[in-house]
Amino acid sequence: MTEVVAALICKEERFLICKRPAHKKRGLLWEFVGGKQEAGETKAEALVRECQEELAIQIKTGAVYMEVTHIYPDITIHLTLFRAEILQGEPQRLEHEALRWIRPSEIPQYEFCPADEDILRHLMENGL
Repeated sequence: MTEVVAALICKEERFLICKRPAHKKRGLLWEFVGGKQEAGETKAEALVRECQEELAIQIKTGAVYMEVTHIYPDITIHLTLFRAEILQGEPQRLEHEALRWIRPSEIPQYEFCPADEDILRHLMENGL
């Protein structure tokens, strides 16, 4: 099982989503910013690193919002989604095809990675 971390970054009743690069698996699907936890890292450290690498922002991780396990044909992941706050910088598109700030009500307009489905349903039902 691969440990994956992601950030629920909110601003003015919206949250940040990122469109995966076309050349990666699940390319052009939308997701939360994040990535794989590396050996020797805590989940929070991995998320701070991923946000710096992918968006050029410094974040502060908060509480775990939700955890899910998802089986893809090529990988099984355990995804931990943290609440996070931007401490410094504005999100930049260093790796992703696009970035968007959306409201929970707008979720159906985007095609997300299957692992995010339970989280997205929870956001639509309960808000940020």
